[in-house]
Amino acid sequence: MDDSEAKNTGRIEPASDLSEIATQCANSNLLDFAAQLAGLAEDLKALAARPIKPTPTSAEPDPF
Repeated sequence: MDDSEAKNTGRIEPASDLSEIATQCANSNLLDFAAQLAGLAEDLKALAARPIKPTPTSAEPDPF
């Protein structure tokens, strides 16, 4: 609902309510982001625990 519709219906959202809603949305987004970072950290931890396998190399040098 835009401002003109809110005025027509007599409902005007106080700024404090809108600020609270914005704060809750921001907090929710931050929690989602933190959860994604935690998942990434777990993935990196699992990768770090795996040994690095050497890549096979040719015994002969490239003629070119």
